[in-house]
Amino acid sequence: MTSALYGRHLLSLLDWSAQDILSVLDLAAELKRARRERKEFPNLHGRSLAMIFEKGSTRTRSAFELGMLDQGGHAVHLDSQGTHIYSKESNKDTARVLGRMYDGIMYRGRLQRTVQELADHAGVPVYNALTDEFHPTQMFADMLTMLEYKPGPVGDIAYAYLGDARNNMGNSLLLLGAKLGMDVRIAAPQHLWPEEAHVARCREFAAESGARLLLTEDIAEAVQDTDFIHTDVWVSMGEPVETWGERIEELLPYQVNSDVMAAAQNLAVRFMHCLPAFHNAETRLGAQLMSQHPHLAGGLEVTNELFESPASIVFDQAENRLHTIKALLVATLCPEPRVWAD
Repeated sequence: MTSALYGRHLLSLLDWSAQDILSVLDLAAELKRARRERKEFPNLHGRSLAMIFEKGSTRTRSAFELGMLDQGGHAVHLDSQGTHIYSKESNKDTARVLGRMYDGIMYRGRLQRTVQELADHAGVPVYNALTDEFHPTQMFADMLTMLEYKPGPVGDIAYAYLGDARNNMGNSLLLLGAKLGMDVRIAAPQHLWPEEAHVARCREFAAESGARLLLTEDIAEAVQDTDFIHTDVWVSMGEPVETWGERIEELLPYQVNSDVMAAAQNLAVRFMHCLPAFHNAETRLGAQLMSQHPHLAGGLEVTNELFESPASIVFDQAENRLHTIKALLVATLCPEPRVWAD
């Protein structure tokens, strides 16, 4: 097959069509099956990827590195500790250097304008692996996971996001559903909703796709009849730890727990989280926060009881980071990709 996505950037889903998104998901499902049967064709033999990390990562780094390895390629990890990036060399110059050496560039950091500048000057595909504004690679994993649990037309899927919706996950989940004609609900205090300009743009996409978008402070209204309930940490990477106290008090009502799941009135409703999650005190920050706020002993944005329950599909999401990122790399770096080895 010929890839219509060959040479494309992924900076957000704003300039990706529904067909673009679905084609990556179809390829990801096939690559997932081929990998499990150990019959995967190495489309990226001899290809290389530069991975720029301004923010730490477990799933993203693993997915890009292993995705390239599975496909016969090679990925190189770059950060400010071992390179001139951010300290002695401009982003524009970095883009022009790396674009001469690598076949693609991945960026994970703070500013959307940084990944945009890389794309403007690199001359090779650039992938946004997380900025403060968008998290498009997570959307592919989330969408594949939702389709695995509710196969059929994507427009039949309803999902809600609870918590701080101004961040990359709130923005991206609203955009994903708007592009694909889905039923999307955002539940958060109004001052934590996505910016009005982003909501307006998503409503334009929804008018074209038939999506239903709801932003509300009412949790019961948001989750009723949903198939999936998403959340994320209440304080994003890079925000000061002092932010936690205020954020906990205003978002505690939006904690995802058994009562919230029951309010969906759907016995098949599933819980989703992009991870990492503060569901217990088994991390340094989790232990610190729960010692300072004893009423949170059962978890922060999600209770440990729910996180460990059969309704939780967070590790299916985590695995699907690999398959969807691999599909993205194959579709954009290989003009005529194959799935199955002879």
